[in-house]
Amino acid sequence: MNILFIGDIFGKPGREMVSNHLRDIVRARSIDLVIANGENAAGGFGITPRLAQELLGEGIDVLTGGNHSWDRREILEFIPTEPRLLRPANLPAAPGQGVYQGVTKSGIPYAVLNLQGRVFMANTDCPFRTADRILGELPAECRIRFVDIHAEATSEKVSMGWYLDGRVTAVLGTHTHIPTADERVLPKGTAYITDVGMSGPYDSVIGITKETILERFLTQMPARFEAAEKDARLCAVLIQADPETGRATHIERLQVCGD
Repeated sequence: MNILFIGDIFGKPGREMVSNHLRDIVRARSIDLVIANGENAAGGFGITPRLAQELLGEGIDVLTGGNHSWDRREILEFIPTEPRLLRPANLPAAPGQGVYQGVTKSGIPYAVLNLQGRVFMANTDCPFRTADRILGELPAECRIRFVDIHAEATSEKVSMGWYLDGRVTAVLGTHTHIPTADERVLPKGTAYITDVGMSGPYDSVIGITKETILERFLTQMPARFEAAEKDARLCAVLIQADPETGRATHIERLQVCGD
């Protein structure tokens, strides 16, 4: 089967790239399952109920989150009602859920697990032990198991890849918005990449206007962050996996440029 994961959808430019290109990618690459990180969909900060429904309506099967999941207060009441909108599973008392189990249109069961790192980020429960617990609770017939590790530190993401190698189909990193070139299938059959990259405006500093960030670096004074708009790109990875074993056989970076 073919699984497409879209990196952090950032603001209107990222949403428009999904709207303009996702269906063509799904058709051209025979995609069976589409997952995307959507925590920056609302102007680069959080996601709203309307935008979550909009993205799911574009053909995304599951949306993952991260440290910006709660930036829009209206999501607090909505997220418990939409199981396809995840937040990190290792947040101890957050509304909503961190894992989703579904079935593709062709009848293949799958699970998507959302985790958040702890290095240089807010304190959470251990993502490694949380993964152990949740994976142990999944039914044996659910062999396609996908993990979004939303983390700051490269070392923590790499460690999660090795820790889960052979136990999940893929461990894919999000959060830092810069696509890395280390995609590979680990020895026991888990596809891995440190960061899928942002789907949004690349004439920016990780999505924010260049001028704003440069002023902050140069003056060390607070500044209002504003989402950039130009040079929109969709960054994603395509994973091929055996649904009988759950092992990945191939991982490929995809980048689509356009307005």
